[in-house]
Amino acid sequence: FEYGSSLERAFGTAQHLLFLLIQIGFLSVCSAFFGQPFFAQSVITSMLHVLSRSMPNQKVKWLIFTVPYWTLPYGLMASDVLQAGNAGAALPHVLGILSGHVYYFHKNVWPKLGGEDWLVPPQFLVNKLEGRSAAKDSISNALKSRKKGAGRKLGSK
Repeated sequence: FEYGSSLERAFGTAQHLLFLLIQIGFLSVCSAFFGQPFFAQSVITSMLHVLSRSMPNQKVKWLIFTVPYWTLPYGLMASDVLQAGNAGAALPHVLGILSGHVYYFHKNVWPKLGGEDWLVPPQFLVNKLEGRSAAKDSISNALKSRKKGAGRKLGSK
C-alpha cells in the first residue's frame, strides 16, 4: 500500500493507473513466458523499483540497516531467497525489477535522450481522475455560501 500511494502522489492518479495497467500487461506476458503464475509481489517490486530509481540517494530504514533507497528492491529479494532457502523465490522480484525498469526507462530516461514519452495517460483519463468533479464543486460552493454568524454555545437558549 505504501509504495502504491507514494507512486500515486508523486506522478498523479491517471499516470498511476497507466503504470498499473502496463505492469499487469507486461507481467502477465512474462509470467506466461516463464510458466509462473502472476505474482502481486512482482507489481509491488516494480512500484518499489520505480520509486527507488526516482530518488536513488535517499536513505531508508530496512530492518535494522539504513540503506540507499535504490538497494531496497534487491534487499527484499535477497531476504525472500534466504527465507525460502530457494533461489526460485527471486523470480517474482526479478520480474518486478525488470518490468519496473522498462517503465522507468521509457518514462524518464528515453525522453531525456530525445525520444518521445509515449507513456502519457489519455486526456479523458486525466480529466476523469484528476479534474474537478461536480461533487467537489458543489461542496466547495456550499462551504463558501454558508452563513457565518457568532454562533451559540451548546446548551444555551
